Amino acid sequence: MQTTAITIRGVEFGVGMPKICIPIVARTKEELLNQARDICRKDPDCVELRIDWYEDVNRQEQVLDLLRQLRALLGNRVLLCTFRTDREGGKSAISCDSYKALYRMVCQSGYVDLIDVEAYMEEGLLEDVVRMAHKADVRVVASNHDFQATPPEEELIKRLQFMDLAGADFPKLAVTPNREEDVLTLMSATLQYRRLGGEKPVITMSMGRTGTISRLAGEVFGSAVTFATAGQASAPGQIPVDEVRQALRIFHAYR
Repeated sequence: MQTTAITIRGVEFGVGMPKICIPIVARTKEELLNQARDICRKDPDCVELRIDWYEDVNRQEQVLDLLRQLRALLGNRVLLCTFRTDREGGKSAISCDSYKALYRMVCQSGYVDLIDVEAYMEEGLLEDVVRMAHKADVRVVASNHDFQATPPEEELIKRLQFMDLAGADFPKLAVTPNREEDVLTLMSATLQYRRLGGEKPVITMSMGRTGTISRLAGEVFGSAVTFATAGQASAPGQIPVDEVRQALRIFHAYR
C-alpha cells in the first residue's frame, strides 16, 4: 500500500527519506529561543517545541509570545508543538480539560503547523482535539509511548490503526526494547500497518541504544519522521542530527 504524502510548508512527509525533526527542550523562554537559533543552523525539516518543559506553560500570554517569537525565528520551517504528559515521559502533569484548552489556544494562534496528542489520555479526547485542530488548519500527530517494553506486533498495529481511524494525520509509536527481537517487532508492525491498508505517514521508533536502527531505517520499513538532536535529547536513543542525516542518505542511495 502506497503512503499518501502530507505536504506542510513545502515539506513532503511520507515520501523519500524520513524527515528530520529536532526537539527544543528547555525551561526558560531565553533558553528555548537560543536553542531554536542553534537548531536552525542544522536546517531540519521540522522543529518540535516540547512545551511541557516551559516554565510558563500555564500562562497564556507567555505561551503565545513564545510561539510568536519562535515562528519569527523559524521562518517557513515546520513547527510541531508537543505537551508530553508525565505519564508518557514528559515533564509535567496536566488535567484533560487544561490539555485541551492549551491545544485550542496553540492551534488558534496561527503559529504552529502540527500538534502531538496522546492517543490514550482519555476516551474521546483524541477525536475532540483532532476536530478542533483541523478546524484551525493544524495537523495532528497522535502518539503513544511505552517506556517499559514493546507490546506484541498485533497490539502495535492495532494502536496505529486506532489513531488512524480517530482522524490523526500521523500515527506515532515509541516503544522500549528489552531484547533485539523487540526492535524487529516494532519495524515489522510499521511495515504491516501499510500492508493492511494504512495510507497515512506513520512515525515509529524503538528507543534507547538497542533501537538505534529504527531511527535510521524508516525509509525501508515505513516511518516518515525521525527525531534527532542538536544538543539535549528529548527521548532515549536520539542521535545527533549530522549523523542521522548521513545515515538516512546512505539508506536512500541504496534503496
